Amino acid sequence: MNDQANSQPPEATPVDAIIMAAGKGTRMNSELPKVLLDVHRKPMVQWVVDACLEAGCERVIVVIGFKGDQVKTALAGYDQCHFVEQTEQLGTGHAVIMAKELFDPQSPRDVFVLGGDGPLIRSKTLDQLLSVHREGSFPATLATAVIDDPSGYGRVIRDSDNTFKAIVEQKDATDEQLAVHEVNPSYYCFASDALFAKLTQIKPNNRQGEYYLTDVPGMLKSEGQAVGVVDAVPKDDVLSINTRQQLAEVDRILSARMAQK
Repeated sequence: MNDQANSQPPEATPVDAIIMAAGKGTRMNSELPKVLLDVHRKPMVQWVVDACLEAGCERVIVVIGFKGDQVKTALAGYDQCHFVEQTEQLGTGHAVIMAKELFDPQSPRDVFVLGGDGPLIRSKTLDQLLSVHREGSFPATLATAVIDDPSGYGRVIRDSDNTFKAIVEQKDATDEQLAVHEVNPSYYCFASDALFAKLTQIKPNNRQGEYYLTDVPGMLKSEGQAVGVVDAVPKDDVLSINTRQQLAEVDRILSARMAQK
């Protein structure tokens, strides 16, 4: 028996990332995939990849679709990037399950799931997300933010005891839910086994006929499992990019952020 080997502390669960980067971004009026539009001198998806690597990700799995070869080219300098293709745009849940074959169900890993069009994500937010996720041994942990204008975001719905209950996309929300200002910026950390188990169960029973990744935390909660939440993410870290005006605003925020370094 090798007593020295047996006395070694257990290794931490590895952490990977899945970045959703398959969309066209029709509203941006560009021939480029949305994730390749420049913000502060580089494609927005590179900001997301950089944050993941700074947070210690071993692998960054990028889900590509529209003009995927161009996304591959933009990320060619990252050895940690792996690519899977979403040939049909059937929603965020469908995009993420494209990465399932790259995960061994016998060796669960922690995995961030992020949008490739969210360049304001910081590695320190991912660090905090992973810390809460691991300390609570949660199957899923998400970040939330309270913003003045929640238009376009999924709303975070809480139970009477103020714990997480569900995420409701704006298009499916009631008037009461639309009045909620706590939103989902799509920053998640999952246990990979829980993530893919639930993704195989979701159904497109929403108005869009899409498979929503946002259903997964609510499904876990409805089964009696606790879902971790990192709230109070700063407003300037969650601005979505759906218009040229928002693109310019994110560029301004990143320029100011870099000037402070």
